[in-house]
Amino acid sequence: MRAQNTIINVLGIVASTPSFIAATPLAWTVGQPVQTTSGLVQGHAASGAVQVSEYLGIPYAQPPIGALRFQPPVKFTGSSTINGSSFGHQCMQPTINASSIMVPNGFANLGVPNSAASVLSVLADTGSQSEDCLTLNVWTKPQEGESKKAVLVWIHGGAFTTGSSRVPANNGQFMTDQDDVVLVSMNYRLNIFGFPGNPNSAPNLGLLDFRMGVQWVRDNIENFGGDVNRITLFGQSAGGSLVDYYSYAFASDPIANGFIAMSGTANGFGIFTNQTVNAKWFNITSAVGCGNSQTDPTAVNNCMLSKTPAEILNGVAASGTGTPGGTFFAPVVDDTLVFADYSMRTSATGGYVVGNDDNEAGLFKLGAPELDDAFWTGFNLIGFECPAARRATRAVAAGHPTWRYRYFGNFSNLVITTTPQSGAWHTSELPVLFDTSPQSPIVSTPQQIEVGRYLRGAWAAFAKNTTSGLLQFNGNQSWPNYQVDSSNVNRIGFQDQTATDLAPGVAFDAPCVLVGIPVLP
Repeated sequence: MRAQNTIINVLGIVASTPSFIAATPLAWTVGQPVQTTSGLVQGHAASGAVQVSEYLGIPYAQPPIGALRFQPPVKFTGSSTINGSSFGHQCMQPTINASSIMVPNGFANLGVPNSAASVLSVLADTGSQSEDCLTLNVWTKPQEGESKKAVLVWIHGGAFTTGSSRVPANNGQFMTDQDDVVLVSMNYRLNIFGFPGNPNSAPNLGLLDFRMGVQWVRDNIENFGGDVNRITLFGQSAGGSLVDYYSYAFASDPIANGFIAMSGTANGFGIFTNQTVNAKWFNITSAVGCGNSQTDPTAVNNCMLSKTPAEILNGVAASGTGTPGGTFFAPVVDDTLVFADYSMRTSATGGYVVGNDDNEAGLFKLGAPELDDAFWTGFNLIGFECPAARRATRAVAAGHPTWRYRYFGNFSNLVITTTPQSGAWHTSELPVLFDTSPQSPIVSTPQQIEVGRYLRGAWAAFAKNTTSGLLQFNGNQSWPNYQVDSSNVNRIGFQDQTATDLAPGVAFDAPCVLVGIPVLP
């Protein structure tokens, strides 16, 4: 339980096949205007891949401000021209004042190299924020390759509390350029604005935002050269959890037919009930001066609607919510979108890729270096390894084409601690996957470059055919379906490997029963 509490408190640190698709590219001018339900969007050439058309900051929902704060998203429609030259605002979230950070005991002993600042900076977004943040971005290259391309929709992580689609590490231009896919990323409401615990509003607003963004993709992506019948959702950490929650919440009409959950699963970070989130809400409203659980809930809600976003975030900080020892914002059980028990529930029909990093804890040690190795071993098992194993096993049991991986990449320009070595730490795969690893002061190694190509090729092959795309890709190289009793967990980036490398799941899963997370469904 202590490990799970730490996960809760520190996560905020940081079926059509290609054979039916004509290979004739579209007549296309890079950055040409594209008509959408949001308006006519003017694009431009991506800065690092000039044949890729980039369309940024497209609104998919009305700004959730005023009376729409703490309410489900409302579809945005427009007829004006949208300048797609810059990302939209990040959604409201706590900011960190570097001068006020308390350096934890033992931090100096971690051996944090100077180069760590480079990689941590590409994983951060310190730009402008606003409640008017429900925007998405599209990268496409229709003038080459398939005329209707598979679509990958990225949902960012950040403990349901921080993050945005603007994070440099997750820029979609290079995957689009190299792997003949359309890539979409989006913002969704976070922390109290996305998962408020307000008795007077619907819960799980961030998940509903995600759904509306996917609906926008369904309605518009063909105009960007995308194939509406081949949409794969992929996310990491909280984003991976949202992909998994989504696969259950919208099982009868998923829109997507592929789901990639990276280091995050439904309920993997805990189960949150109305009782706990309502208490959190009233702690914050009290800190803001809007009353508590003894006050009329409608009056409390109306008072919160009158407050500025900054006042509300100040109340979050004053209440201790989201800090060590505080309460975590997350999807809450409502028995409509989010459920307490998924063992007997059916998720969407489609293909699934599920996995985690070898040493997720490598990132979190920065915030709690005094904790011993036994603690971090349990942390990895409870928060990541065992939930991923259980989710993959359930997908297989449901008859879904399923693949499972464990990421081992350990590269010099991504090292964040040396004593001990950070290894494949939480989120370290993202600069490799998106080809955004910092090249200063240390350049990528040849193995790192090849592992990145492998990852991008695998995710794209899956998106192109979620039933069998991974069985033959990367030069007819096979990544077999996951089976519980077989040696087919793909060890990506293991030692000096740059290709498929298989191991039995039991090599990683045996301790799961000891931490109370049995792998079998």
